[in-house]
Amino acid sequence: MEAYQYHVYVCNQKKPEGVPSCSAHGSDKLIDRLRAEIMKKGLGDSVQITTCGSIGLCERGPNMVVYPDGVWYSGVTVDDVPEIVSEHFQSGRIVERLANNDPAAMKAEIDGNKKRMLAAFKANDAAGALPDDLTQRIRGFQISRVILSAVELDIFTAVDQKASAKDVAGRVGIDPRAAETFLNALVALDLLEKKEGLFYNTALSARYLMDGSPDDSRAGLMHSVNLWDRWSTLTECIRKGSSMTYKERPERPKEQTVSFIAAMHKNATLRASQVARAIGVDGIKKVLDVGGGSGAYSIAFAEANQQLQAEVFDLPDVIPIAQKHIDKAGVSDRVKTRVGDFRKDEFGQDFDMIFISAICHMNSPQENISLLQKSFGVLSPGGRIVVQDFILGPDKTSPLFAALFALNMLVGTRAGSSYSEQEYAEWLKATGFTEIKLMRLPGPAALMVAHR
Repeated sequence: MEAYQYHVYVCNQKKPEGVPSCSAHGSDKLIDRLRAEIMKKGLGDSVQITTCGSIGLCERGPNMVVYPDGVWYSGVTVDDVPEIVSEHFQSGRIVERLANNDPAAMKAEIDGNKKRMLAAFKANDAAGALPDDLTQRIRGFQISRVILSAVELDIFTAVDQKASAKDVAGRVGIDPRAAETFLNALVALDLLEKKEGLFYNTALSARYLMDGSPDDSRAGLMHSVNLWDRWSTLTECIRKGSSMTYKERPERPKEQTVSFIAAMHKNATLRASQVARAIGVDGIKKVLDVGGGSGAYSIAFAEANQQLQAEVFDLPDVIPIAQKHIDKAGVSDRVKTRVGDFRKDEFGQDFDMIFISAICHMNSPQENISLLQKSFGVLSPGGRIVVQDFILGPDKTSPLFAALFALNMLVGTRAGSSYSEQEYAEWLKATGFTEIKLMRLPGPAALMVAHR
């Protein structure tokens, strides 16, 4: 049975550099072009594209197999895509010049490649060589640092439509020789293209990494730039058991707060409406958004319920940023802001819901118990508390993001961490909350919901 008229498997196997593979021959770009062309021709309901591992014709990639016809194409380039789509997928005619028409020769080639791969694997294993995927993870910091430096220097804005290395060096104030080396590395990472000595932004960098682009993410990514120095102290933090670089918010440079809130706003804007639907805000009239940051969640709650009044409660350097987002969303009549520190200042009274997002991981367990107790005291009877955070499983080894984020808190806070569902449930129960439940949504964060 075929769910689609055509089901296309495209090899996208990643192998070590120097080893023939479809990815080395450009399968990523081929897959993107295939999907775009299929959508352009209105064939999304009849042609399914699925990426797969090696199909054995590595030297002649990229390779793809079309079912139910059983046609194997090799050496397919992005320029071949319109012909394959129009001829094969629309008209049912095989593109013979790309097809493998000798099954016996094809099988012999696949078997030969398989034997060589197994022999190489056995030789590496016998020699005690590090597995390729482990080596790649160990060296992952190099790729990260290249991209972060490009963001920090605003390289993609400097490239704009096109530029030479000398042009970029002059625009951002860097050494011309280093600029050439650096831009070449960005080409190798598929974040720039190079033609006749000139550099161009790719669709990816033009969309996300240029100043003023449609989905400009540079301001938020500067938060990751700022994390670099903290993470470089991880070894000493493990020895000491706490951050080596921690500073209270008033002591931090203003630009760090701006980049942090920008990063949080980008993430929250994408997620806020989903959270509002998941928890349900019908019947909620008064919400306190503790440490509400940019106000993205309060805005979403107000948009989901026209009767809801929300208050974003955060520090003095954050509230002006939140107010700008609230004004832009046109909900300033129902979403208010209030300067306050949740550790010291009073919350108010008679809230139907208290929302605490991305706060608990900054605290010690005792600080979280105190925050929950304080919240319990200002909720109306039957009111809800919703805690959103990176919540670990029972043995604290998954999800991966939450396990790594616990280290992020080790290097960045005095006593923060990621906590497990069991820990949150115990704190909530000890505080007096009932009807405690975990809600996992798509993405790294989950919700703990409980009632007074």
